[in-house]
Amino acid sequence: PPASPPFIYFNRCSHFHFSPPISAASATASASMSTDLLRLTSRRLVRATKTKSLSAMATEHDEYMGSLKAQLAKLFEVSLKVTVPNELDVEPLVAACNGKFGDYQCNNAMGLWSKIKGKGALFRGPPAVGEAIKNNLPTSEMIESCSVAGPGFVNVVLSKNWMAKVSIQKMLIEGIDTWAPLPPVKTAVVDFSSPNIAKEMHVGHLRSTIIGDTLARMLEFSKVKVLRRNHVGDWGTQFGMLIEFLFEKFPNFEDATETAIGDLQAFYKASKQRFDADPAFKERAQQAVVRLQGGEDKYRRAWAQICQISRTEFHKVYQRLGVHLEEKGESFYNPYIPGVIEALNKQGLVEESQGARVIFIEGINIPLIVVKSDGGFNYASTDLSALWYRLNEEKAEWIIYVTDVGQQQHFDMFFKAAKRAGWLPQGDSSYPKASHVGFGLVLGEDGKRFRTRNTEVVRLVDLLDEAKVRSKAALIERGKGEEWTEEEIESTAEAVGYGAVKYADLKNNRLTNYTFNFDQMLNDKGNTAVYLLYAHARICSIIRRSGKDIEELKNKGTLVLGHKDERDLGLHLLQFAEVVEEACTNLLPNVLCDYLYNLSEIFSKFYSNPECKVIGSEMETSRLLLCEATAVVMRKCFDLLGITPIYKI
Repeated sequence: PPASPPFIYFNRCSHFHFSPPISAASATASASMSTDLLRLTSRRLVRATKTKSLSAMATEHDEYMGSLKAQLAKLFEVSLKVTVPNELDVEPLVAACNGKFGDYQCNNAMGLWSKIKGKGALFRGPPAVGEAIKNNLPTSEMIESCSVAGPGFVNVVLSKNWMAKVSIQKMLIEGIDTWAPLPPVKTAVVDFSSPNIAKEMHVGHLRSTIIGDTLARMLEFSKVKVLRRNHVGDWGTQFGMLIEFLFEKFPNFEDATETAIGDLQAFYKASKQRFDADPAFKERAQQAVVRLQGGEDKYRRAWAQICQISRTEFHKVYQRLGVHLEEKGESFYNPYIPGVIEALNKQGLVEESQGARVIFIEGINIPLIVVKSDGGFNYASTDLSALWYRLNEEKAEWIIYVTDVGQQQHFDMFFKAAKRAGWLPQGDSSYPKASHVGFGLVLGEDGKRFRTRNTEVVRLVDLLDEAKVRSKAALIERGKGEEWTEEEIESTAEAVGYGAVKYADLKNNRLTNYTFNFDQMLNDKGNTAVYLLYAHARICSIIRRSGKDIEELKNKGTLVLGHKDERDLGLHLLQFAEVVEEACTNLLPNVLCDYLYNLSEIFSKFYSNPECKVIGSEMETSRLLLCEATAVVMRKCFDLLGITPIYKI
């Protein structure tokens, strides 16, 4: 068949793109895939697995020693089945309390009373239901006492001996991984960062990159196989002008290296100016697109060269941030688009509207365009194809997209279209599922989008380097230049500088805008990475100054939570698993940041209390173990946030 015309479509950053023409082989493959797609859809791709909370899933594992809520929920589940045997599928409602009446509380009584009253129930109100729930709790070494308050709230006080020996000391011996939550998915895709080829990564990419990395880290800690996907913009009309400009500047284009081209952003701007100002160049650039899409070797090699130079630039940012991704850009999914669209068409989902082919979404007054009126594919075409691939080829059960909140409507429509197709279940209570993780803007101190003084967007690599420079200057100002080696200063400056940038972003609710301010994020007081890193280093210093072998103490020593401040610290440590669980479930890294800062504050209260003296006290071994447990949990928090800990200040 004759070559198909190039098709224009949009990518995530709204640049015009062309899809490649479909060869005879591709057309055959697409037709085959279309049939497979329809067959798969007719069987319904959705497994419609009833979603359980992470805690509920965790309780199915007898050896699970992580979330306190999960362990208590298992006990209350037994009690509820005895208390109200005729009420099926009653999920225990267990929550942490403020400590006035207990450590945790079961809040099922009122809800149960509303269901059973008038049905000949033996109870006379919610308090009686609460008493029955309390009395039917199985005996457990983790519970010290229970009481009922108000309208049937069952308050639980945990055993401090169980907290110390069975949980915290066990974790110190067996490792923090024993506290990992167990989510109800085995494989997840996290789609994040996604810069455009031939453009610099700027501050606008910061949030997607570090939020996505943290979500991936939390899921990986939770034993989920995470496919870290970099959906780069690597296909489009801009490559015509870039290739032609490359040919002009470097006749032997394969010698064009990153050093020869220099500033990639400047190269892009220069080619765009030439494209806009020179009709002859513009015509050659348009022909270059056709040749590229036609698979002409010279143009494909030039395209690959430009992509590789961009990747080298991206790597500089990812290396500084400690972020790892696998690139599967727009060009990867292009061959799948025709088959996906055809399968949707055979299902009767694709309709004609003003010359375009669209999918109508209930409740939204504009349709989702999947083929433009000129026959071109677009952003929705690519995303639908990528979703199909991730569900069917990569077998992902949870696909998470990390982009700015401005793209919320697109994802809402795209997900609803996938539900209409039967790829995803209706509602949000079943797997597989797709989630959009939106985030706000990074602002300058003027309250506007963060830019340089000459209104250019800030290059991300420059931003990170500036953070390191400032961090290093602060260390030298504190006299570390005379005490430490150059390597120690460099590594600490990187850990603190890069960590400060990350934490300043992650500690905010991702949906809100935040103001970028070096002075605030590098402050060593308050809720900053610098303060937290220094707090961790101080704990390590305490352990070193004791002169004791902490590994030996873990195996031979005994942890005791005798003082209130010790118990408060121990309880907060034990709540780590449910905090990670909450942060994963709601896709909110700031929940983990809040926990980490509070942990540091609770430790400070413990350590500064004269009654809790560590070194030289009768309880030195126990308190050193508590210090070590705090340091272990802090390090895992840092790891999940992508921050490198420091061990001395």
